[in-house]
Amino acid sequence: MTHRPIISDDPMYLLLRDRLVEEFNRRKAAGERPVLVHCELTGMDLRDIDADGLDLTDACLNDADLRGVDLRGAILRGATLHGARIAGAYFGDELRAEEIDLSLQHGTRLRYRR
Repeated sequence: MTHRPIISDDPMYLLLRDRLVEEFNRRKAAGERPVLVHCELTGMDLRDIDADGLDLTDACLNDADLRGVDLRGAILRGATLHGARIAGAYFGDELRAEEIDLSLQHGTRLRYRR
């Protein structure tokens, strides 16, 4: 079953859409939990995001700026990265480099190792 990316009304998601990553991080650190599953994050500048613990399942990160972001603690199953900028980003060991490259180049959904 495939899902189209959504524009959520989640307040934390709206902070990202408004480019308020610092406020997002502050509220996340204070205990708020964003709902980002299936969300449309295309083209967003997420360079300073605290991605630890984020569930980005089936999220669309196409053309997003993820340079330097530590994604090792994020769930990226089914997410897409087509055209994203990922220089210096960390990915968890469960994602093979080939899998990331396929998503970057062709927009395939990320699949975790079994």
